[in-house]
Amino acid sequence: MALGGFKNREILVNLTDGTVSYREIDEELARKYVGGRGLGVKYVFDNGPQVEPLSAENMLCIMTGPVTGSRSTMSGRLCVVTKSPLTGTVTDSHMGGWTAARLKWAGVDNIIFTGKSDHPVYLYVENGQAELRDASDVWGKGTRETIRTMQQRYGKEDLSVMCIGQAGENLVRFANFMNEHDRSAGRGGTGAVAGYKNLKAIVIKASQKGNMPQPAKDEEYKQANQKALKAIMEGGLTAPKKGGLSVYGTNVLTSIINEVGALPTMNSKYTHFDQAEGHSGETVNATILVADNTCHACPVACKKEVEVKEGKYKTRVESFEYESGWALGANCGLSDANAIAYLINMCNEYGIDTIELGNTLSCMMEAVEKGLVAEELTWGDADRMIELTEALVFRRGIGDVLAEGTARAAAAFGDPNLAMVCKGQSIPAYDPRGIQGIGLGYATSNRGACHLRGYTVASEIAGIPEPTDRLKPEGKGELLKIFQDLFAFSDSMDVCKFSSFSENAEHYAEQYAAMTGIPITADDVLKIGERIYNLERYYNNLAGYNKREDDYLPKRFTEEPGTGNSAGHVSRMDIMLDEYYKARGWVDGVVPEEKLRELQII
Repeated sequence: MALGGFKNREILVNLTDGTVSYREIDEELARKYVGGRGLGVKYVFDNGPQVEPLSAENMLCIMTGPVTGSRSTMSGRLCVVTKSPLTGTVTDSHMGGWTAARLKWAGVDNIIFTGKSDHPVYLYVENGQAELRDASDVWGKGTRETIRTMQQRYGKEDLSVMCIGQAGENLVRFANFMNEHDRSAGRGGTGAVAGYKNLKAIVIKASQKGNMPQPAKDEEYKQANQKALKAIMEGGLTAPKKGGLSVYGTNVLTSIINEVGALPTMNSKYTHFDQAEGHSGETVNATILVADNTCHACPVACKKEVEVKEGKYKTRVESFEYESGWALGANCGLSDANAIAYLINMCNEYGIDTIELGNTLSCMMEAVEKGLVAEELTWGDADRMIELTEALVFRRGIGDVLAEGTARAAAAFGDPNLAMVCKGQSIPAYDPRGIQGIGLGYATSNRGACHLRGYTVASEIAGIPEPTDRLKPEGKGELLKIFQDLFAFSDSMDVCKFSSFSENAEHYAEQYAAMTGIPITADDVLKIGERIYNLERYYNNLAGYNKREDDYLPKRFTEEPGTGNSAGHVSRMDIMLDEYYKARGWVDGVVPEEKLRELQII
């Protein structure tokens, strides 16, 4: 393949027979699906939508994009693509730090795992070669000890490790991958898929020197990169040490979202939390912040490392994110930032999704409150939350139920309506009653409830690229489609979502064209993104998600009015969903054959 940016090398790992082989990337597929998320979804689609997620037949893809590990701003991303054991949908989950860049610098674009090993293994990658090695000595260990062991074995310099913890080993349905910088591929249960396959870690040894991806058109790439960097440096949210994202990290949103009445509180019974200040970005910065960390090629430094120096919640962890702080904070009626930091650290150590954990615990809190579960757990009880987190990781007692995720736990408690989920995955930190478009985004996301498939909050709250009324449903279907298509492309390049606060489709098109040598426009970016989004939807249709009700919100959001500055409002899903289906050209959530042909999917 002659395209710039790619190393044109994929590692194929058959875990069943322990063999490792290599292949070049199909250029036609790279042109149609870019790389990263798009190409990974294509591989998983071709592997078959009917496979069981926790089976040897399921495929686990570690994917980078054509700009990964390059000079492009915010290009330190990789994604893990598989069929989710939590949702039964196709899923992709992205990780920052330096893991992605090191994989590219090692001369590898992607790693494709199939089969199941009969004993614990890890994959070691260096200089374009890979080898399966025994992981028995780290099986049963947490992510930090696993990483330390690999650093002692191979040297800390130029090394990246992504691994699962005990949660993945014990098939917790929302287990994740973590790396040495506490970055996670957080959602969808990718860690459980690895755990089922007895895959403990991927260890990559590579330096940047002489190994960065080379653009097809060097001068054009320099110009495109400088233009994109200028946008980031001058962005209202992204400007280093000035923009809110840089100063406070993602936790800049806690006070903002709470003020408008869109902070889901106590399992979304309310949309305003009176004690939100306790875990806000302002409070965290003033009390426990110790470092502003960043990822490869990123000047924003949104990662906020925190340290609780004394007391029973003594801990140090990177990073105190908005979603994690909300899920384990306001969502559970907990305002103590120290306790929340301790819980986040537990999640990182065991390798579990903070969002799903917080929702599962808050679901149980309400079930206990309603007398459905004979257990002790009250709103804001941090110590009991800590106990239950450990119990679910090791599937002890009620923890065995919680390890199945919010939807299955609620069903076991006897009231599925207590689960704030879409397609089996729990909602993030924006209440659909206070921000109409994001509710539609949750409902139509191809990987289950997710804000990162189409972040309409940018428009509805921050006015990016232009402001829309957060409480009005009209126009949100078309708005969401644009965001979803744009992000499907950027996830395939693969660049950080936060770049979209300052960059647009034109920036992406110029960087991609100069890097790969494929001339595209901003319109092409959206068309390619549309193709990827429709391929994902087609996969889900074939996997059994083929009804309008599969694209809907929990009753609480459409029937129980919000509070605070969204008092009296409910999600007006039907108006938005009709408009969305029209914009997509879908029939009640199903992609028609003519749309598949139009987008050259079939």
